[in-house]
Amino acid sequence: MRQYRLFFLTALLLTSSLWIYGTYLAAPRPPHKRPPGTTSPGNRRVEKTDADWKAILTRSEYNITRKSGTEWPNSSDLTHETRKGVYQCVCCHNSLFSSDTKFDSHTGWPSFYTPVVANAVYTEPDGNRTEVRCSVCDAHLGHVFKDGPDPTGLRYCMNGVALSFSSPDR
Repeated sequence: MRQYRLFFLTALLLTSSLWIYGTYLAAPRPPHKRPPGTTSPGNRRVEKTDADWKAILTRSEYNITRKSGTEWPNSSDLTHETRKGVYQCVCCHNSLFSSDTKFDSHTGWPSFYTPVVANAVYTEPDGNRTEVRCSVCDAHLGHVFKDGPDPTGLRYCMNGVALSFSSPDR
């Protein structure tokens, strides 16, 4: 019984120390800056403070789009959406992908082979991957890989939480 108490006390101390370090001592991540020369459709821009984004987005939307999080595979209804329509950025409603370019990548995330227009999104290096961001509001959307279908050979693997779907059927 004494071993369990020692284990839990050690775990509690470690967890508390990490929380204190992350909350009070660690340097905060600098705000994202878009690459020079990045354009958006119609040169439209949406810029808000962190507090403004928190006020209009759900916790999940905020963590994924503003903090570069990732949702669990197959957790979004948009993964299996088959109706005709347009996928938009959940933050700024910028049109990103058409249902005509959506395909089943068997990865658990909505996947597309090309954006609706070339400058709807922009990409940046992200370690061994390439991050995809909305060109209007800089929201993190997901990643792009070079294992997609023809005609582009690309797989834009998007977080469903970062997208909203608009169908003419609605």
